[in-house]
Amino acid sequence: MHCLNVILTVNQREDVEEVAGLLAEAGRLSREEPGCLGFEVCHSQTDPQIFILCERWESVVAWEAHREERAFREIYQPRVLPLVERVPHPSTLLE
Repeated sequence: MHCLNVILTVNQREDVEEVAGLLAEAGRLSREEPGCLGFEVCHSQTDPQIFILCERWESVVAWEAHREERAFREIYQPRVLPLVERVPHPSTLLE
């Protein structure tokens, strides 16, 4: 399994609502992709400018294929990334 947690901080407060909508759509599409075991989009309750993506993929190959799909190519990369600071955390699931 390939686990990736990503912390996104929205650069401008006025973009939070737009980013939330885009991430919700990207998450929905990602969960439909082959090899996706889970894709959660979390919005911080303590800082409205922070989102956390919790991704679980069958393999690194499945995650790499995700980067060629609509959620990544049409929503995340061109529309979300310009509005945020991104800190990825490839992770190991301990449970």
